Amino acid sequence: MDTEKKHFIIKFGKNLQRIRIEKKLTQSQLAADSNVEISQISRIERGVLNTSIGNIYTISKALDITVDELFKI
Repeated sequence: MDTEKKHFIIKFGKNLQRIRIEKKLTQSQLAADSNVEISQISRIERGVLNTSIGNIYTISKALDITVDELFKI
């Protein structure tokens, strides 16, 4: 994976984590609300996993935000 892409994925994950914390949700709660495995939430937030757009959509709904808010990095 190229460096620019890796940095983007890390920034995306940090933004997801920031929003989740602002919403006062644990990774466990977000996983349950979005029907995404907690391990996936953790890997996305750490920038280890390049997740699917389907998961991004589902996570945004669980956070009650628009998809584009996750990309404001």
